[in-house]
Amino acid sequence: MPKYILKRFLYLIFVLFGVSLIVFTLLYVTPGDPAKIILGEAATPEALEEVRESLGLNDSYIVRYGNYIKNIVLHHDLGDSYVTGRPVLTEIMEVFPNTLSLATTSILIAIVLGVTLGIISAVKQYSWIDNFVMVFALIGTSAPIFWIGILMILLFSVTLNWLPPSGYGTIQQMIMPAVALGLQSTAMIARMTRSSMLEMLRQDYIKTARAKGQKEIVVILKHVFRNALIPIVTVIGLQFGVLLGGAMLTEVVFSIPGLGRLMIDSIKMRDYPVVQGGVLFMATCFSLVNLMVDLIYALVDPKISKV
Repeated sequence: MPKYILKRFLYLIFVLFGVSLIVFTLLYVTPGDPAKIILGEAATPEALEEVRESLGLNDSYIVRYGNYIKNIVLHHDLGDSYVTGRPVLTEIMEVFPNTLSLATTSILIAIVLGVTLGIISAVKQYSWIDNFVMVFALIGTSAPIFWIGILMILLFSVTLNWLPPSGYGTIQQMIMPAVALGLQSTAMIARMTRSSMLEMLRQDYIKTARAKGQKEIVVILKHVFRNALIPIVTVIGLQFGVLLGGAMLTEVVFSIPGLGRLMIDSIKMRDYPVVQGGVLFMATCFSLVNLMVDLIYALVDPKISKV
């Protein structure tokens, strides 16, 4: 197990290095002068040059990237915002709890509904329940999150006046964003649960368990569902990572002060350090989720840790 964890952790380091290189390169070649963002369009050429020199913008690509990585590794410093002048990590950590709570609530909703619907659909294959779940899954995977959010605002806020259309902090304000964000994940988890369960239901050991007279609920939950867990855990882990990034549009639609909203605002203002730090932070979260999924694999099936 320790070797398995170490190997996965080394993979994580290489992934983050690759993400940092790609993001830094894209922002390096993106048009725009950070000095003008800081001082404004009316700044004199001398003042602009002084700011460029102080920020190291006149250095070569290699030097700038090397300094960026060195500051991250040695000082845990993602730079300072061009707009506010505050550390990027501080800006991120102030809003990330909102994004994390939204994504966590959404994935919990998706797990409960998706797994339940998937199990019922597999057990009742080709019934009207199975057809309903498949239609729901098709709609859930096809409809964009922001479109679902807008429709929910029109229905539950404008027409019925049941829920507040924006903001964050109360249970009422969390319901629509969490459901809108989790609907797509619910559909994905339901489809994977159904597919994995159907594959297990056809195995010979299931017929043997039934022939021994075990109750159907025991067969389904203890034998079928337990052996179908690995692909389900995979989808849940990936979907949680997707939700952390997918919360971006949801936060904009529902005016939630989260990491996604911060990223969108920073892109509009060309606040490159915040954009760069935000993408790297999201990539880190996504990679850590994948690492946790790998560790859960080893718990579900100990043979995996020996690979």
